[in-house]
Amino acid sequence: MRIQLDASAAELVSGLLGRQIQPGMRTLSLTDLDAALRRSSGARGLISVTAELTGAPLRDRPSERQARDAAVAELWAHAEETVANTGLAAHPWTREWISWLHTSGLLVRAGSSHAAIAFDVAAEALAIVLADRELTGRMLGQLATDVAGDAHALDYDRLAGRLAVRGLSVSSGSNEPTTSRERMLLWESVGVAVDTVSSTVITWGLRPPGNDRWSTMMRERADLGLVTHLTMREMNITPQRLAAPATVVSACENPQVLQRIADAGVDQPVVCFSGNPSVVGLMLAERVKLRYHADFDWPGIAIAARLIEAGALPWRISAQDYADAVEISDARLHLVGRAVATPWDPLLEATMGRVGLAVHEESLLPLLIDDLTRQ
Repeated sequence: MRIQLDASAAELVSGLLGRQIQPGMRTLSLTDLDAALRRSSGARGLISVTAELTGAPLRDRPSERQARDAAVAELWAHAEETVANTGLAAHPWTREWISWLHTSGLLVRAGSSHAAIAFDVAAEALAIVLADRELTGRMLGQLATDVAGDAHALDYDRLAGRLAVRGLSVSSGSNEPTTSRERMLLWESVGVAVDTVSSTVITWGLRPPGNDRWSTMMRERADLGLVTHLTMREMNITPQRLAAPATVVSACENPQVLQRIADAGVDQPVVCFSGNPSVVGLMLAERVKLRYHADFDWPGIAIAARLIEAGALPWRISAQDYADAVEISDARLHLVGRAVATPWDPLLEATMGRVGLAVHEESLLPLLIDDLTRQ
């Protein structure tokens, strides 16, 4: 041990060791100090004396570091095992998620035991929702109860909730949400509702055919020319049939489009999903015969692909429709992002990739309104 000794300290150490120690920076043997203390009248070793003088027991820092390193290694091994057992290992994005966990230090700081439990909850929740994206109406609290026995286990102020949200954002290729609304929308993108009142789908002219009070009320609102926002809470009490079997309900992406349709006095049912369909929007889509129009950009086409795969009909979103849209609009925005497959018209993906311009549905309002008035 290297230590700086002043004259007083050198004198005390000299007396303890039985040999002259000069003041200054000196190297002292811990073994010699321990033996000298044990021979002294106190008859106590170096560890005991130091603990009494400092008021705290001595720590074996190398052993502590080894124990921490072992615990961290065990935690990462557990995480890899969980990823494999839940089937998440089959998804390429999982490696990015795990890499973020390594660099962020979020798991390690939480402590091995707590971190392992939280990771298991997040991984199981992700595995469930990503394996069955078509299931709608699932509540976040119920999902948390199913996987953890705690309705709040996936709340964002819990570690498992933070891990799950990061996993969802990585899986979708989006940035991690920074607001509660963004997190709500992220959960809804995989069919999970945070609550039953925040999420809505906008409707115009929707006339359910039933004789119940709700259907009667909706027809009256349609006759009055009122736009109606339906919540999930409301959808849970509505009839399964929201339109007559022969009625085709048109759907758009942007609320401004529905507003212009309402301003034009169109007497046909139209719904607006306000971007990516929420849980309540998907619930409505399952109960009507739907046709969907989208922005001609890759995010818009991705939404259309999801809805069409679930049973919606394409509405003016063919390759020819895109070519016509570019011709009649003032489109100058370039397509950004990754191309999306268009199985309802494979030529659409190729044409959009070749032309490289985005056309938003607001530019096509005259065509859409004309379709609706002739329907």
